[in-house]
Amino acid sequence: MFNHSADDAAHPPKVLTTPLEIIANLRSLQEGRDPLIITFAERNQRFQSYVIGIDRDAGSLVLDEMIPREGERYLLAGEPFKVEGFHDGVRIAWDAVGPIALVDNDNGRGYQGRLPSAIIYHQRRNAFRAPLKLSALVDVALAGDKLPAQTLRGKLLDLSATGCKLRFDGDLSERLQLGQVYERFSAALPFGPITTAVELRYLHFEERLDATFAGVRFHNMSGLAGRNVERFVYQLQREARRFDKDVF
Repeated sequence: MFNHSADDAAHPPKVLTTPLEIIANLRSLQEGRDPLIITFAERNQRFQSYVIGIDRDAGSLVLDEMIPREGERYLLAGEPFKVEGFHDGVRIAWDAVGPIALVDNDNGRGYQGRLPSAIIYHQRRNAFRAPLKLSALVDVALAGDKLPAQTLRGKLLDLSATGCKLRFDGDLSERLQLGQVYERFSAALPFGPITTAVELRYLHFEERLDATFAGVRFHNMSGLAGRNVERFVYQLQREARRFDKDVF
């Protein structure tokens, strides 16, 4: 069984200060096309962006156009902000270094500033993340006060003791908000259905597939729901190991 409380505590956060370490981690966010969450000190709203340019010689970093666009006004006004991203279970975060300039390039609109002098590196997820077979995807539903009179229905793509990845039909990028807690997430797991609150940590619309992919983290999950998740993850883990033996 998995230990929920130890999941985040297993690896304390590190502060990386060498240019080589900083650029390597920023590069991983860029190459992984991992979404960034941007927050301003005096505001509650969260915004999304991406790393789209790194120039070590010039000491510069370029971020993609912010979503929603109104965040650009705060950024260009010089308001201090923090940046947070996740790559393969690692939290990478830093305080933005001003000033920020508006730039246009091959990627469209962007914001250029200085490379951070330090980043926080935190390995947060030790839990096995189990993918589901396409023929056996689990039905899920997402609802909450921020989705009034509306329940979003989709499929569960993978699962760990601390969170999961979801797929919904259509473009939901304007209806879901990164960092938001949605009070009613339900999944029809084979060992028993679960209902819990979740926090949205990842959001990406894939136009080619006309599908929105979302990553959520379980929030204040009950003991019963946690046990049902653990049993299902354990089953998927055993199936994955059995498949590896059959292949190799």
